Amino acid sequence: MQPEWCQQHRIVSEKVGIGERVSLLRRGSSPIREQALTSDTTPVRLIGMSGSLRSGSYSNAVLETLREQFAGRADLRIYDLRPIPLYDQDFEGEKRPEPVKALLSAIAESDGLVLCAPEFNHSIPGVLKNALDWASRPAFTSVMAYKPVAIMATSRGALGGARCLEHMRVALESMLSRVALAREVTITSTADKIRDGRLVDEMSLGFACGAVEALLREIRLWRTA
Repeated sequence: MQPEWCQQHRIVSEKVGIGERVSLLRRGSSPIREQALTSDTTPVRLIGMSGSLRSGSYSNAVLETLREQFAGRADLRIYDLRPIPLYDQDFEGEKRPEPVKALLSAIAESDGLVLCAPEFNHSIPGVLKNALDWASRPAFTSVMAYKPVAIMATSRGALGGARCLEHMRVALESMLSRVALAREVTITSTADKIRDGRLVDEMSLGFACGAVEALLREIRLWRTA
């Protein structure tokens, strides 16, 4: 007997077209990959994307910490967005540059995404938005359609991050991605909470881990649908 919240979540999932989700999720996958999608014992494959390219990035540090925290339960691969060129509609479909094809293939083969970014000019950093623009094509049937995603934001200041988080949510919803239901994760005053490239603040880490736990529950729900 599933708990009530899970039953309610299943009803919502059915309303958005669960058959289409499973079809999209398995399109182009191998038989081994399809079997993995239905197994609760198979480690979840996650792609982490950071909105910062700089060395010593706080967003990268959060993702690295989560990779270690969930080792054994999830394989979190932090994807390097540096080689991704600027989005150009003239180069869609088979004309996509090779780094873009590799990115889309990685997203398609993953069970879900973890996005972590600083707030730039009250919004999403260009490096992350650019990658999402590529991944969102073709519209409504892309590798992002119905893909479970956890989102979080970082800020050097005491108040930043909330607008970046909201803009990420709006952009992802436009792609039909499924943002995992969790408490919002805005990690403020990051210089005081990250040490030696890892998030050490217990409260912030608890919120971030809670978002990933919600993502894993969402993925398990799809696996058993």
